[in-house]
Amino acid sequence: MNVEREMLPTAAYAEVVGAERVRPATPADAIDGVQPQLVVTPGNADEAAHLLRIAHSNGLRVTPRGGGAKLGWGNPPHDFDLILSTERLNRVLEHAWGDMTATVEAGCTLARFQQALAQHNQRLALDPLWPEQATIGGILATNDSGSLRLRFGSLRDLLIGITIALPDGTLAKSGGKVVKNVAGYDLPKLMTGSLGTLGVIVEATFRLHPLPRATQSLSFAVPNVAQANQFLLKILDSSLAATGVQLRVDAAARVIVDTRFEGMPAAIDAQIRQVTRLAEPLAPTPASPEVWRAAEALWSGADPALVCKVSVLPSQLGAFWQAVEQVAAALRLAPAMVAQALGVGLLRLEGANKEVLLVALDRLRSAATGLGGSLVALHCPASIKARCDVWGAGGDTLPLMRLVKKQFDPQGTLTSGRFLGGI
Repeated sequence: MNVEREMLPTAAYAEVVGAERVRPATPADAIDGVQPQLVVTPGNADEAAHLLRIAHSNGLRVTPRGGGAKLGWGNPPHDFDLILSTERLNRVLEHAWGDMTATVEAGCTLARFQQALAQHNQRLALDPLWPEQATIGGILATNDSGSLRLRFGSLRDLLIGITIALPDGTLAKSGGKVVKNVAGYDLPKLMTGSLGTLGVIVEATFRLHPLPRATQSLSFAVPNVAQANQFLLKILDSSLAATGVQLRVDAAARVIVDTRFEGMPAAIDAQIRQVTRLAEPLAPTPASPEVWRAAEALWSGADPALVCKVSVLPSQLGAFWQAVEQVAAALRLAPAMVAQALGVGLLRLEGANKEVLLVALDRLRSAATGLGGSLVALHCPASIKARCDVWGAGGDTLPLMRLVKKQFDPQGTLTSGRFLGGI
């Protein structure tokens, strides 16, 4: 519940962005039941910084919002007063196609950005959840990479420059427009995955890759997850240059391994022959590109439900699923999972009641940490969020993270309470 603080008159914000860009918040703007008072929409980086300066000087709390696709991720906010919407920061500022870099504002959706890049046969090699709704700033804040990470690296590898509005209203820039820029403090990497707790991302510069000449996906039905895990490891240990390899277990307990190859048709054919030999006696079937959006379906279904992000070593995916099966059987839960070959996956559990899901979360988190990994609850009933930290224990990193937060946002202006340890 929000702590009551005296708000400045709407005119104070309207002077910066115009009266039509300031409105009272509605219940639809609440985050985990916590209701802000105003939604303010800047039109450029300077306006965003100015709004933060006003809020900071008056002790107000601010949460940035892009497309809103992942606002439910993280702990409930302690309280907040303003939503700073980036929906008007939606321009592609520069596409240096000869250098294969592009600079884009944080409120631009990934789908719109990709359309602009495709005019020069280029792309940002990234396929996060809900690309039509997810904005560049939100993707960076949540560090949502997707299956293309296998071939092209993580989001931190693709990001080469960033501009952020700091809580005190300062605009800070780091990185540059050239791929080999390595000088200075690595603010781009620090901001990736920070959930808006350190600053508001207003612009980002990325390295790009060519659009593939052709793409082909194949699926293999596998008897069980243990065998699927071994198949994934064979692919990782081979000379194959797959741009996606994922393991799916649906609610009917069917186990499928999807593979994707891109490039010249002749090269794809050679890759397909090689992966088919590795898979023997399993037979491939052609797969639709939609299989690479299978994880989005984990947010659909009956409630109450729990959706978690799990990270383990690739070799431990089978062991983790064994723990999932044991927990699901004991608690009468229906599990489904989509996991990438590098060991990062999304898991859905549907249960009869919220208490059972809380027990499942605790047991599966213990299983993941026991395998040297981690587990974060991305979607769960509010009653579960009220009784645990969705991120899990911070371990040895939490004191350092608190120091970083204190350095960037000593007054707690941004995204109060939603990150690990209530940061």
